[in-house]
Amino acid sequence: MTIIKSNAPFVLILFAILSSCQPKSIELAGSWKFQTDPGDVGVSEQWFSLPLSGEITLPGSMVSNGLGDDITMETKWIGGIRNPNWSKHPNYAPYHDPQNIRFPYWLQPDKKYYGAAWYQKTIRIPATWTGNPLTISLERPHWETTMWIYNEKIGTRNSLATPHEYILPDGIQGRNHILTIRVDNRVKEVDVGQNSHSISDHTQSNWNGMVGELKIACLTTATIQSVRIFPDSDNKKIFVEGTIFYTGTDGRKARIKTKVTGSGSKVKGDDISLTLTSGLNPFTFEIKLGENALLWDEFSPNLYDLKMELISGRDNHIKHEQFGLRKIKAGSTGLTLNNHPLFLRGTLECAIFPLTGYPSCNIEDWKRIFSVIKSHGLNHMRFHSWCPPEAAFFAADEMGVYLQAECSSWANQTTSLGDGLPIDKFIWEESRSIMEAYGNHPSFIMLAYGNEPGGRDQNAFLTEFVKYWKENDSRRLYTSAAGWPQLPVNDYHNVPQPRIQGWGEGLHSVINAQAPKSDYDWTSKLPADGITVVSHEIGQWCVYPNFKEIDKYTGVLKAKNFELFQ
Repeated sequence: MTIIKSNAPFVLILFAILSSCQPKSIELAGSWKFQTDPGDVGVSEQWFSLPLSGEITLPGSMVSNGLGDDITMETKWIGGIRNPNWSKHPNYAPYHDPQNIRFPYWLQPDKKYYGAAWYQKTIRIPATWTGNPLTISLERPHWETTMWIYNEKIGTRNSLATPHEYILPDGIQGRNHILTIRVDNRVKEVDVGQNSHSISDHTQSNWNGMVGELKIACLTTATIQSVRIFPDSDNKKIFVEGTIFYTGTDGRKARIKTKVTGSGSKVKGDDISLTLTSGLNPFTFEIKLGENALLWDEFSPNLYDLKMELISGRDNHIKHEQFGLRKIKAGSTGLTLNNHPLFLRGTLECAIFPLTGYPSCNIEDWKRIFSVIKSHGLNHMRFHSWCPPEAAFFAADEMGVYLQAECSSWANQTTSLGDGLPIDKFIWEESRSIMEAYGNHPSFIMLAYGNEPGGRDQNAFLTEFVKYWKENDSRRLYTSAAGWPQLPVNDYHNVPQPRIQGWGEGLHSVINAQAPKSDYDWTSKLPADGITVVSHEIGQWCVYPNFKEIDKYTGVLKAKNFELFQ
């Protein structure tokens, strides 16, 4: 196996710690001070050094806390509206009740806020943590976060797919400090596309808040940071590369003890000896799992745990990584998994969560979702222009579901790829963050930039994108985008053809003009280049509302559009 090292930026991963830091983490869930900033004056007026006036409970969003503005005809929405002047049509005149606005184009939140909002909490770092690096992690904020400790700015993050992680300044241990986080859900410097399911009101809603884990962690002076596990299913072994983040003096001796357990196996690897220098210290090792090692697929989702124990002086850091032994390939005759034919039977996940308005970070919730698709005979899910939290990958690993993640973008209509806009840099950073955070999950078999791009030079940009990831990470398949373009560099094309119901076909479509059967010949509808096709959007359906469902919308998003249609 040839492994080409990635030049991905440093992304700090939080972990369990065994050291003098006790307790090893501080949970930040609970009551926070809160204030909206509709005039965007908070930074200039230094709200980070002032007490905020309101309260909010985290994890959660503004709307889940009953906060935000009432819905009006002037509400600012993110997402394409086919007729922006819909409210002026005389047919809607009887329904213009200012006390009960009913927006026709998508599910309607109880409240709506578009702009910066400020979240504040008093924290106290134990004095026993003095001398140890400190990090803070926000698992899934929406969208851009900026952080201060009192009046010291810590930084800004804007990933839509991965946790926002910060290194806290030294010297704050043993005292109370005001932690302030500004969350901004506006489309500003980076426009990922107004219809991207990562941000659009079409889908999960363009919410403001922070969900999932919120915590401060104390690191040891030597910690195992990033780890990439490359499975070799043919030879029943794994190749591992990673880095140790070290904040002590140069020359410290260290060793890593390794062990793999799971699926009836327990294998101890050789110890790795290192001499640490301040900063990042790379390491690599290989573990043979033995001839009886079991492979991972949808029928037998066998999982393994790689335990790495870093011993360095008084510091002792243990890190676990889950993986599966599998190999995904694409060829002229289709896809194979572990050298056997793979037939994907998939569906879209469009970030639609009407009860909460945001995706769950809970593994059990995702196991319920995957149980539903498996009950319909499906084995595959594409995340349309967004990437789920890690809970989805853990659940899919366990249940044998194949996932296609995307880099949070539908770069069309309001933006474009390859034209030198900020979205270009964002896609590179987002893809590296996704691969760093979720790359070891066996369920993560496919990656695309996103959906149906626009842009004069999109082909050149996406050719470079696919080529880079094929060269730097052999663990999955890569394509330019869902929809188009069909590039020679693609491992597979993610195009709508073959499609049984196309735009404007009406009664002449395959599904309407022919009796259902199982032996369609799609040869004439496939690209001539011979590259495997994975077709996701196989139909454009006219779906009529079931008004009996209105009462099921008991969460933050209501079916006001159904009420209007009724």
